[in-house]
Amino acid sequence: MQKRLLLGDEVIAQAAIDAGLSGIYGYPGTPSTEIMEYVQASEEAAEKHIHCRWSANEKTAMEAALGMSYCGKRTMVCMKHVGMNVAADAFINSAITGVNGGLIVVVADDPSMHSSQNEQDSRFYGQFALITVLEPSSQQEAYDMVFYGFELSEKTGLPVMMRITTRMAHSRTGVALREKRAQNELHLPADPRQFVLLPALARIRYKKLISQQAELTQEAESAGFNLFNEGQDNSLGIIACGIAYNYLMENFSGKCPYPVVKLSQYPVPAAMIARLTEKCRKILVLEEGYPVVESQLKGLIPPEGFTVSGRLDGTVPRDGELTPDLVAVALGLQQTAIRTAPELVTNRPPAFCKGCGHTDVFLALNDAVKEYAPVCVFSDIGCYTLAALPPHLSINSCVDMGASITMAKGAYDAGLLHATAVIGDSTFAHSGMTGLLDVIIENTPITIIISDNLTTGMTGGQASSAYGAIENICLGLGLPAERLKVLTPLKKYHDENVAVLREAMQYEGTCVIVFRRECVQTAARRVRTK
Repeated sequence: MQKRLLLGDEVIAQAAIDAGLSGIYGYPGTPSTEIMEYVQASEEAAEKHIHCRWSANEKTAMEAALGMSYCGKRTMVCMKHVGMNVAADAFINSAITGVNGGLIVVVADDPSMHSSQNEQDSRFYGQFALITVLEPSSQQEAYDMVFYGFELSEKTGLPVMMRITTRMAHSRTGVALREKRAQNELHLPADPRQFVLLPALARIRYKKLISQQAELTQEAESAGFNLFNEGQDNSLGIIACGIAYNYLMENFSGKCPYPVVKLSQYPVPAAMIARLTEKCRKILVLEEGYPVVESQLKGLIPPEGFTVSGRLDGTVPRDGELTPDLVAVALGLQQTAIRTAPELVTNRPPAFCKGCGHTDVFLALNDAVKEYAPVCVFSDIGCYTLAALPPHLSINSCVDMGASITMAKGAYDAGLLHATAVIGDSTFAHSGMTGLLDVIIENTPITIIISDNLTTGMTGGQASSAYGAIENICLGLGLPAERLKVLTPLKKYHDENVAVLREAMQYEGTCVIVFRRECVQTAARRVRTK
């Protein structure tokens, strides 16, 4: 049996290739990005003609994957947790349409917000959609779960979610590979109306989904990923979810003395919980993210005579990543969590790369807005968001992908003059175009800056769906050609760029200014590979 040393993300990608994958779709977002990149770099994937191009956003990725599943092929969608918000419309409805070929949705959550706006827990989406959620406790389990997930998806006719977190995605270990499976042959759904969610048909499909819940729970009980470990000390029962099981076991040199339910497949296995509560009156829930299981226990155990602790009661901190030290504190094995760095070590805030074109964009913008007050600059999500920090202090918002344009519009509608939006090229293609359409329709007098570095820079330089197309997109949406300017963000053009920005801010209508300069990181990489 071949073994490979791989990141968690790479494990999932290799497992998908080995399990008969025909296509993978997604939008780059840490900590999920390396799943797609591994497939894109794989010679085996190329030989098998596995589709592996980035999509414009997570919703289009989810829909494309559903289309491939419609044709009977196995497909995977990968995104970070906030990307699930974008994909939610198609994702929730895919549980009602069901699938044809196996479909796995991999969502990488980011507790502690290392590179995200929030800590949301994607298990809620799986619970909301009424589908199976797999949460591996190790890279080997993640590999095996991909095979199982495709099989379960095709057995039940439902999509399957795999939820991982940052440490699982970005830690590396040896994994034993399985025998490879061929791709599915093309075959269309037996029911030609399966994917037609007209209300009369959707009601039938939804009743079918509800009727499958007992089967999904039985799968969680019997598949082997959820385990009940006996213990000698029944004073405490522990439920450890996903990677939290590893954190628990790191605190013991041998076997944990307490009874433990290792939970890696949802719906929550009620029979295992009942078995635990027969032995233990005090339950500790260890989970990475929100208190999803802890909240559900109220409906699974009698309210009298039991104590449930975890994130809700503060036994485990309500926010941030779970760690072995925090588990040790919860178990009473140590007083406080060990600090990861001494007090004298201070954080080094992120900053623009030397030579970054975004720097010159904000230097020009800061000078342009000096004569206007008050001015609010609504930003978006990308490298340019760093302009919120010193020395630039240029921007006033960063909410979600595409929000800069629509927030600037709303601010003008509220009476704020000279509202300005800053958005990147990839984010513009992801979620900014529809906002620009709203602005153009009303000819809202705001200035929109598209800082085009010709790539998706924040996540490592992936291809941007807007590459070479921004001007045509803006004109196609109805922007007058004279209201579209293309500038180069360099110091030698600083005065000229400031003048163009000031003119745009004085215009009684919509203006779009494209600042275009290649990302210094991708430029350096391109030179090195020549």
